[in-house]
Amino acid sequence: MRTLIFIVVGLALACVALYFAPPPHRLLAASAFSVAWLIVAAFNLRIGLTHGYTLAQELPIHLLLWGVPVAGAWIGLWWHGR
Repeated sequence: MRTLIFIVVGLALACVALYFAPPPHRLLAASAFSVAWLIVAAFNLRIGLTHGYTLAQELPIHLLLWGVPVAGAWIGLWWHGR
């Protein structure tokens, strides 16, 4: 459940970043969101590792936690660029 909440919050933040960015700055907004979300996901990965999980166990989940919202941001950028 926590993973789903994390992904939904990331997608919502990506939508907010793209919605409030003026059209010429949406590429910058998507790039900044990608880097910021990577930092958030890395911090979450670190928390998982300190709770006894191995990197092999945590990495696939955290690739989803980072990848789905970032993919959503870039798809949203492409969609609004049409």
